Amino acid sequence: MNFSKRLLDWYRIEHRDLPWRHTRDAYIIWLSEIILQQTQVKQGLPYFRKFVSRFPTVHDLARASEDEVLKLWQGLGYYSRARNLHFTAQYVSKTLNGIFPDNYKELKSLKGVGDYTAAAIASFAYEEPVAVVDGNVQRVLSRFLGIHTPINSTEGVKEFKLKAQDMLDASQPSIHNQAIMEFGALHCRPKSPKCMFCVFQEDCVAFRQGIQEELPVKIKTAKVKTRYFTYLVVTDSEENTLVQQRKGAGIWKGLYEFPLMESEAPQELPASEDILSRINLKTSCIQGIRLYNEKPVVHLLSHRKILASFIEVKLSCKLSEVELLEHLELQKIKDLGQLAVPVLIQNFIESEFSMA
Repeated sequence: MNFSKRLLDWYRIEHRDLPWRHTRDAYIIWLSEIILQQTQVKQGLPYFRKFVSRFPTVHDLARASEDEVLKLWQGLGYYSRARNLHFTAQYVSKTLNGIFPDNYKELKSLKGVGDYTAAAIASFAYEEPVAVVDGNVQRVLSRFLGIHTPINSTEGVKEFKLKAQDMLDASQPSIHNQAIMEFGALHCRPKSPKCMFCVFQEDCVAFRQGIQEELPVKIKTAKVKTRYFTYLVVTDSEENTLVQQRKGAGIWKGLYEFPLMESEAPQELPASEDILSRINLKTSCIQGIRLYNEKPVVHLLSHRKILASFIEVKLSCKLSEVELLEHLELQKIKDLGQLAVPVLIQNFIESEFSMA
């Protein structure tokens, strides 16, 4: 009995019933794959449903504003995915008349679509015999075949792509690709794989040698950097505050936040003059300054640890009468919930302004 046959027999019994597995619509499949990049199914599924409900076609998504897309994406992380999603929707809608490319090569030319996503769409929507290679596939193949080449090395990327293609059932690539990913997610798990009840037990190199926990091999990535954020939460008697939209290529591009003082080392409570220079106000405007949180809020990202402090800057003057710096925007406190913001900011807003 060959690899694919055993795999598909397992899949027909054990697979999860997921909405994107009931369609050949390239738009729906593309949407699900972008949402699920670096995201577990249980976390991504509610977002998928929200996006399909709000944007049933690629034209609907293309017509949305980037702010609306970012707001709907809020909490999912890796926000460049949302910006690429919106950009590609506009391109497919306007340039390709709403029709996604029907092959791997052209799909890969779309912004935000790499090798894996192109292979997934090509095989799931069009039955093109091209193998998908994600973390689940790498784990299954590394254990079954006993591959010790690091999965995040140049050699490893090439080797796993070739092995996955060699083992693909070209007569039914869609179900084979879904099956091997599902097997890695549910059965051949990173920790405590279900080896004692595995359909590949007799032929699995890792099981025979007792090295399941050692595979796949991965080169250690860069050390997590710590950054210190001090947010200035400015309020006046008219219940206004100040926000700014993050620009540039850093984290959270396009999301809103309070005026920020950022550093690479812990900072003392800023002096009034430093605070005022950040928001272009006079000392006479300040009614009071206080820390919201005595201990910094810890927020973890993939390669960064953020320690955030929030400082209330209560004003006696009205922000509506102040000439604001170009990068700052006046915002009603009651409307903060309408903005697309990082989870770190969202949690603060819900905690301090009762907007849960």
